[in-house]
Amino acid sequence: MIFLDSAGTTPVRREVLEAMWPLLTGDFGNPSSHHELGESAKRALNGARKSVAASIGCRASDVIFTSGGTESDNLAIKGFALAEPRGRHIVTSAVEHEAVLESVDYLARIHGFEVTVLPVDSRGLVDLDNVRDALRPNTTLCTIMYANNEVGVVQPIAAIAELCQVHGVPLHTDAVQAAGWLPLDPAVLGVDALSLSGHKLGAPKGIGVLIAKGRRSLEPVLHGGGQERGKRSGTENVAGAVGFAHALALAENDRAERAERIRRLRDDFVADVQARVPAAILTGPELGETANRLPNNASFCFPGTSGESLLLELGRAGIICSAGSACAVGSDDASHVLTAMGIDEEIAQTAVRFSLSGETTAEELATVAAEIETAYRAVRSLSG
Repeated sequence: MIFLDSAGTTPVRREVLEAMWPLLTGDFGNPSSHHELGESAKRALNGARKSVAASIGCRASDVIFTSGGTESDNLAIKGFALAEPRGRHIVTSAVEHEAVLESVDYLARIHGFEVTVLPVDSRGLVDLDNVRDALRPNTTLCTIMYANNEVGVVQPIAAIAELCQVHGVPLHTDAVQAAGWLPLDPAVLGVDALSLSGHKLGAPKGIGVLIAKGRRSLEPVLHGGGQERGKRSGTENVAGAVGFAHALALAENDRAERAERIRRLRDDFVADVQARVPAAILTGPELGETANRLPNNASFCFPGTSGESLLLELGRAGIICSAGSACAVGSDDASHVLTAMGIDEEIAQTAVRFSLSGETTAEELATVAAEIETAYRAVRSLSG
């Protein structure tokens, strides 16, 4: 099997499992319990929080453990919007993850917020002039993703943050896909909140983090025991938090070198695919725009085929990839990301995403490129 769906999920790293194991066996206490096992769990949780803060470059008090990227997005968007008294206007983009778009839609439907959805260009990039024009005195929140999960476009978050700061508008960014590939320091990015998910980093599913600057008010979405300093009630997933912290530290340790190595492999892979299948359309930023595309993303449309049919053919060859977002459960609709970029719906239905891991090899990618050519010809012959 050749696994090229790291944007969907990653396997849990052995080192992460080893770090988690004591918290799943003998050290299984509830960190809210006032006895030896509880205090031990609390120390482990606090240690994980400090480790995440050290890896990212923020204060430990800014780290809120959640169940994953979706909850982190929901908590940031609803939490800031409902706690901020300045107005009821939100700015977002047309290519956000469903967790962002659905959270914004909830605020519009249930709480009467007005929403400005920024368009993107053919590469998937927002225009800074559009951001500037959208911000108002009554804007409650701006939420723009750092890196896109489908086409890998990297938004100019630091420049967007400067515009938000001029207007005093909090900025949240969904950084789930950026983790392990791009810098995450909130101070450098200029963001007020940043969402992360463990299973994109080699930690288990079901653990995530929201980095939220303490100077901003945040209304909790979950209510109960007041865990996570009252921001996120519910007994903490201590083993998951320890695993997340360990995975993040490992990812940050060799991030720059790994990103550059995988970028070179990805560029060669794209060239190979386009040479074998000239009709293939690379979606998202061109490869020369290295600052605007995740180094591990290669997403194509194959006009005249079906993306699902190509996936089936590649699956028979032992190649695991994706038709797009793994979170759009059961949807037969064309990708909202691709259509927002101006791609025709019929062509958007032919999309296939290949997302590399830090362990992907040149030999694997050469095999995949050859199998793509074979699969493309097979699907084309069946479609007539």
